[in-house]
Amino acid sequence: RSPREQWDVGRALALSGLFRLLQGAGKACAAPFLTLYLRHLGLPAPLVGVVAGAKHLAAALWAPLCSRCPRGRRKRRLLVAGSLLGSAGASLLLTLIPPAGGDAGYKYCNASQQPGDRGAATTAAGPGTSSYRVLSAKTTKTTADVLVASRKPTLTGSAFQGLFGLTDRLEKKGRGVGEGDTKTNGYLVGPSIWTTSIFLMVLGAVVLWELLATSLEWTVDESLYEFLDFVDATDRYGKLWIWNYLGASVGACSIAIFVDQLNCFLSSTITRLAAHFYGYALLITLSLLVSVFFPIHVPKKTDRVNKTTKALALLWSDGRAILYTITVFFTGVAGSAVHNFLFWQMQDRGSSELYMGLSVAVGLLAEILLYFFKGKLLRTFSSSKIVAVSLSLLAVQLLCYSFLWTAWSVLLIQILSAFSSGALWWVVNLTVDDIATPGMERSLHAVLQGLCYGGGASLGSFAGGFVVKHFGLAVLYRACCVCLVLWLFLFLIVQSKLPQQKKINYSRLLAADSSDMSDSDENERDWLVKAMKDESFNRNCGNVV
Repeated sequence: RSPREQWDVGRALALSGLFRLLQGAGKACAAPFLTLYLRHLGLPAPLVGVVAGAKHLAAALWAPLCSRCPRGRRKRRLLVAGSLLGSAGASLLLTLIPPAGGDAGYKYCNASQQPGDRGAATTAAGPGTSSYRVLSAKTTKTTADVLVASRKPTLTGSAFQGLFGLTDRLEKKGRGVGEGDTKTNGYLVGPSIWTTSIFLMVLGAVVLWELLATSLEWTVDESLYEFLDFVDATDRYGKLWIWNYLGASVGACSIAIFVDQLNCFLSSTITRLAAHFYGYALLITLSLLVSVFFPIHVPKKTDRVNKTTKALALLWSDGRAILYTITVFFTGVAGSAVHNFLFWQMQDRGSSELYMGLSVAVGLLAEILLYFFKGKLLRTFSSSKIVAVSLSLLAVQLLCYSFLWTAWSVLLIQILSAFSSGALWWVVNLTVDDIATPGMERSLHAVLQGLCYGGGASLGSFAGGFVVKHFGLAVLYRACCVCLVLWLFLFLIVQSKLPQQKKINYSRLLAADSSDMSDSDENERDWLVKAMKDESFNRNCGNVV
């Protein structure tokens, strides 16, 4: 590589933006809809929670170990290519796993979209009931044909008549299949027949997928940051996340529109939900082409020390940092309820996938729009006030989800994500920057995002599945809401007792550019100059004496 090409910062940032755009779009095609696909496979809520929790836990524990990955330029390129292809393959493995019940997919599919019978009748649920579709007589025949075509055992004789006799009785009572079951609250999908092997295959594929994706993200981010640090342009790294959010917004909406146009089954055994993973694999393959030209710079002096322990010690040494760390953990617990089961709630309200995709896009775009007012908000309000507002709005979101009246109302509720998610992390990141020693900023951010937020999401997923099974989704959302409100009061009490001490981050001041400094940064620079003058004055006085 020529020196001129190596120092081309604009080209490196453009490639990074395109790569993040494709990665965000690909991830949004599949990740938000994963638990919906697991529901289709017939996994009950507790097992879905276990899979989601294992996914978050694997990412939280694997991220600190990624610093041990190869650091040579050629080895990193091979690692990026291998992670991209491996993650695409792991996602496609999920499409090969058969559902626990042969007709599990029909429980949540509009009968008018089933192959071979576009005119079949369907009964949608009312506002207070679940949206399980009731199969008509023609749909019953279609289901039997599909089971025969897929070589799965069919129900014959009295068993077959008993199953659809139950359906007829439920239809007369105005309920869908699976409703009224007090043992499962309607959240055990399909029949009670599911096998451990199906669950283990799903768990293995999801964990492998997450490990590969985590390795990919760390390698790409670390390579770009080291390149920008080498050319003294790390200040331009902070806004690249916007491309990721834009890609995710477009990807979630596009795949949702596409899937809504498909029949329930693409073939006798492949459902239309598999299109989410096909879209992910396609976009990941495109990002592989971009990664070939991606800049990778490996510094001559490599630091092989794992900084996770040091980052945890820094967090533990500051009372305000401890308070924000616990806050991040609780938001991870509460956020898992939204990420894992919101689409279940929307599906139970008769939502199409279009509204699900739009809900993802609205939340991300709201964060982007609020970001342009970041400087003004941070100058106007204190950090504790912004955290209090963020926690309050997150609690309001969860409460609204528990009373979800229609599918489209989610779009209005998701606007609150701008504060409940975006603004909260502004304050957390500023606190991290204040306590960080030189070279530890990125490690502190990784610990908060991975171990604290990811650990909270993992715990919330494990517990949330069991709450959904025994008490229902509404109780889960309300319980998370109450916990956030209680923590909010405790947060405000502890915050008021902490000493109001302003720390000067010397490394951030020296690296800051005068054109983008806020008022607070100017004050910090004034304090720094004053401190240096006082120190010089005292030294001179001592010399005179």
